[in-house]
Amino acid sequence: MGTAKTAAKLLADGTEALMAASFGQGDFGTAEDTLEQARQQAAAETDRHTEAAALDKLAMVLHYRALANDRDASHADAEEALFRQALAMQREIDDQAGVAESLFGIGLVHQVLRGDWAAAMPYYREALPLADQYADAYVRSECYRHLGFYYFAEEHDADTALKHLHTSQQLREEWGDARSIASGMHSIGQIELLADRHADAATHLRTAVELLQSAGVSGPRAEQAAEWLRRAEAGEPAPN
Repeated sequence: MGTAKTAAKLLADGTEALMAASFGQGDFGTAEDTLEQARQQAAAETDRHTEAAALDKLAMVLHYRALANDRDASHADAEEALFRQALAMQREIDDQAGVAESLFGIGLVHQVLRGDWAAAMPYYREALPLADQYADAYVRSECYRHLGFYYFAEEHDADTALKHLHTSQQLREEWGDARSIASGMHSIGQIELLADRHADAATHLRTAVELLQSAGVSGPRAEQAAEWLRRAEAGEPAPN
């Protein structure tokens, strides 16, 4: 007879299921169900740290689903509400790593789903120093990554953008997930191609494609990386 999983184990399993689904290697329903079990069990056990983390990851389920549906913003308010619920709990229990992650998540809602950099940046800027001090390498990498996007999209500063993306990539390598490393390399190559740095873009996009293949990632993510690489090698502009 199997041993029942703890809330922390359910959280870990749900988080991995979410990551797999985001790369087309699983489904969001499994991730959502497992994370909701983690939330309910943590609430029953008054484990507020795990409960808040599960709320944060349930918000990310909505976020990745939105990305998979062409940035469908129809559930943006629900996503933000989950991040804010997690944030309030994390502030109350002084979970500074969790605070950084949820602040970043609120920034994501504004930037990615609502297209509002001005609203997103205060959350990103508050999240980064907390993440650097308290959070794991993956959360830190995400903060640096999106700040890099900001410098390119809003400040038109490719050098500063790429500096942030390379810092993000170093943190992804420290974290060690091959899929995330491939994704970070793809982002570097995308910015380079958008900045008309075709040779650098081709180098990094080629590596990204190889890493995605070795990690077993196929489908839209792999197809997108291959198309960006083709354009970089052909000297063509980035896709619209």
